[in-house]
Amino acid sequence: MRRIVVVGAGKIGSVIVDMLAGSGDYDVVVVDGSASQLDGLSPRANVMGKVVAIDSPEALAEAVDGAFAVVNAAPFHLTTRIAEAARKAGAHYLDLTEDVASSRRVAELADGADSAFIPQCGLAPGFISIVASDLASRFDELHDVRLRVGALPRYPSNALNYNLTWSTDGVINEYCEPCDAIVDGRLREVPALEEREEFALDGVTYEAFNTSGGLGTLRHTLEGRVRNLNYRTIRYPGHAAIMKALLNDLNLRNRRELLKDILENAVPATMQDVVIVFVTVSGLRHGRLMQETYVNRIFSQPVNGVLRSAIQVTTAGAICAVLDLLAAGDLPQRGFVRQEQIPLDKVLSNRFGRYYAPADALAQSA
Repeated sequence: MRRIVVVGAGKIGSVIVDMLAGSGDYDVVVVDGSASQLDGLSPRANVMGKVVAIDSPEALAEAVDGAFAVVNAAPFHLTTRIAEAARKAGAHYLDLTEDVASSRRVAELADGADSAFIPQCGLAPGFISIVASDLASRFDELHDVRLRVGALPRYPSNALNYNLTWSTDGVINEYCEPCDAIVDGRLREVPALEEREEFALDGVTYEAFNTSGGLGTLRHTLEGRVRNLNYRTIRYPGHAAIMKALLNDLNLRNRRELLKDILENAVPATMQDVVIVFVTVSGLRHGRLMQETYVNRIFSQPVNGVLRSAIQVTTAGAICAVLDLLAAGDLPQRGFVRQEQIPLDKVLSNRFGRYYAPADALAQSA
């Protein structure tokens, strides 16, 4: 069996471990700086936990030595260090980061590498880019590509209309950093939490607004080919206004640790969530203006007998599917690999990609 090192045993990392180990095809070494996090993992014969100071390059290099692949599920600020350790070890590297600066460094490390570097393998960026690329390939000329993704509580009950379902650090980062877009054919940076829009889906009203990192490398892949390209996060109405007040009026964008403490002690987590994926592409096909849309909703569901949230199964399922395709030789084995290079049909037919199977009749490609 192939040896996989998963760095980070948190909300997403623990599910990645469960999926990979449960398949029976991988030996998994889980690396985390917290013994208590490792103690929370489901006991399996093919899973071994190691307490490692991830911020120590020497300790991290030793932990990943000999691995087939390093799967990074650690906080985004550790991305560069983990990718550097994978490069030194000659291992394949996959991560979930939305952080633009970190992804640029991963691309640099991939240059001339004898292993594959595949960043941004989660939901958004990740699966959303794979869907968008598949839809875009059906057009002779692209006009507009709109990506919308949201991880939402099914039963919101506070003023934010939100529950913590994912990394608090990641949410704050995407609400604060500038966002890439293509506007009138030109690559631009647009501010987070702006360009708010409303739409209804299955009788429910949502808002969507700019957030950072969701496009991944798609902005470069489609530059020069599309008129408008943007990514926006889906929330329930009212969320953006409150977050703008916290970040701007109360200046918490410059006190992110304080904001994180407030959110984690005031906003409860939930397992009753839903992930919405909504991609629309328009352009010319055989000289006719056409539009295609992919819509899907994924709910919390069991993984190996344990209930996992929708954001857990979609994020972990995506990166595990990419790793499976890499191990099977269906993806490039060296250098930088973009999400847009990954075929949608292979992801959806994969044993881990099956978590993206339509949850109800709403899911469609039409």
